[in-house]
Amino acid sequence: MINTMSADDIVEEILKGNRAILAKAMTVIESTHTKHHKLAGEILDKIMPLIGKAKRIGISGAPGAGKSTLLEALGMYLISKGLKVAVIAIDPSSRISGGSILADKTRMTTLLGDYNAFIRPVPSGGHLGGTSRRTRELIFLLDAAGFDVIFVETVGVGQSEIEVADLVDFFCLLQLSGAGDELQGIKKGIMEVADLIIINKCDGDNKIMAEITQNMLKNALYILKPKHSEWQAQALTCSAKDNIGIQNIWDVVDMFYATMESNGKLAAIRKEQDIGWFKQQIEENVINMIYNTQDIKEFYSRTRARVESNTLSPRHAVETVSQYIAQKLTSEVPK
Repeated sequence: MINTMSADDIVEEILKGNRAILAKAMTVIESTHTKHHKLAGEILDKIMPLIGKAKRIGISGAPGAGKSTLLEALGMYLISKGLKVAVIAIDPSSRISGGSILADKTRMTTLLGDYNAFIRPVPSGGHLGGTSRRTRELIFLLDAAGFDVIFVETVGVGQSEIEVADLVDFFCLLQLSGAGDELQGIKKGIMEVADLIIINKCDGDNKIMAEITQNMLKNALYILKPKHSEWQAQALTCSAKDNIGIQNIWDVVDMFYATMESNGKLAAIRKEQDIGWFKQQIEENVINMIYNTQDIKEFYSRTRARVESNTLSPRHAVETVSQYIAQKLTSEVPK
């Protein structure tokens, strides 16, 4: 149905709250099929003037840290405050089918059943770091659709923390105490991207250990250079299962937005992210165009064969292929 609709009609339906059309528009934007590229671009062009109101929040952490449980608790708390919540749950992709493996949607059943919530599982598609290549565009679409808060949840596999931090305004790193995660959290690279570290499962016999971990992380955060000069990252405890500490988490998020919006820093962060994404996409597209050009493919194959036969060093091969590409591009540029 959506393939027969114009971008104007699709956007109009999305703004009316048509969830079915929203979901199909997201599928078009995610699609790698060339027949969808034009429509996806037109939809995005139409919605760009409408975005910018939603809070974009990333949540990551090791498998088993309770990300889905925390998201459901946070989501229901926000809905109780009259807000509309969307979740992009990025799962690792099956190498065979390309589909999601974890299916986080099935673990947030209460949130899923609420009209003011929208959950979209997204396979990473094998993209480095566990984030989807089109996640930023899905965020734009949900923003235009009128959601007040958009969560991006990823599997905690290391590089994903860095990638998610470049997609959102506010990044939460979820940790467990007593499982070695407190030491993992002190690693500088992970700590530097976090705006808030949450120690989950602070309940029962684990409560004392969670509080010890919180103090360790607080000390580490104060030692590190802050990600933003205007904001000091914090460490909080919660029990998502028992719905304890959820309001405290959101109070910190609200404080962050109040701080960053008042001085124009939030707009600057988003602009920097957009330009970085723009540059990255150009580089990926140029590489794809180069490798899909027939004579370049043939020259590359011949050069690769020489490397495999040890008649040409890898370093010289890189220079040879690069020079060939440069010459070809120069000869094809209109005078």
